[in-house]
Amino acid sequence: MRIVLVGPPGAGKGTQAHLLAKTLSIPHISTGDLFRANISQGTPLGLEAKSYMDAGRLVPDEVTIGMAKDRMLHADAVNGFLLDGFPRNLGQAKALDEFLAEQGIKLDGVLDLEVPEDEVVRRIAGRRLCRNDGGHVFHVDYNPPKVDGVCDECGGELYQRSDDTEDKVRTRLEVYHTETEPIIDYYVQQGLVATISALGKVDEVTARSIEALKQDS
Repeated sequence: MRIVLVGPPGAGKGTQAHLLAKTLSIPHISTGDLFRANISQGTPLGLEAKSYMDAGRLVPDEVTIGMAKDRMLHADAVNGFLLDGFPRNLGQAKALDEFLAEQGIKLDGVLDLEVPEDEVVRRIAGRRLCRNDGGHVFHVDYNPPKVDGVCDECGGELYQRSDDTEDKVRTRLEVYHTETEPIIDYYVQQGLVATISALGKVDEVTARSIEALKQDS
């Protein structure tokens, strides 16, 4: 299957993408991984992306599109893939359609993870990370530490990332509404979108997504 996963920040896209890709036996292709891989390998696209990032500028769509195209041509993606974070705007969505048409293939579905805006803010603004190991993540409401401000695992100080404040989260949501939400309507017109509630337990959201894909296939 060839799937695009979309949803606002805090919808749990990364977690769901990993679980869905594993269940469907297809590679999970995320924008973040594309950038990290190309930059670490020193590819021409990676070097170009790094030059923009080092200058504090946005990486142009054509660079991101180029990385995504290259990754989708890898042998492990022959039978499908799950795209996470790409496409992020209409230009990228149209470029993806053109690429797939050139390859003689098409998308099987677009999963739209839906979360109320206030819940997004609550999820992200409540996150706390351990300064000793960013992998230890807590939440003031959903997974609070035993001692306020102290990591259960190592005793390190817990902190809130600067871009996890409520103001920053709402700014990120505005960007999502402006840049990414239009691709949902674009794919709705193609009959590809299944809207999934991202509320509830992780496995419940995964089950809803799998069921929706079965119905669309």
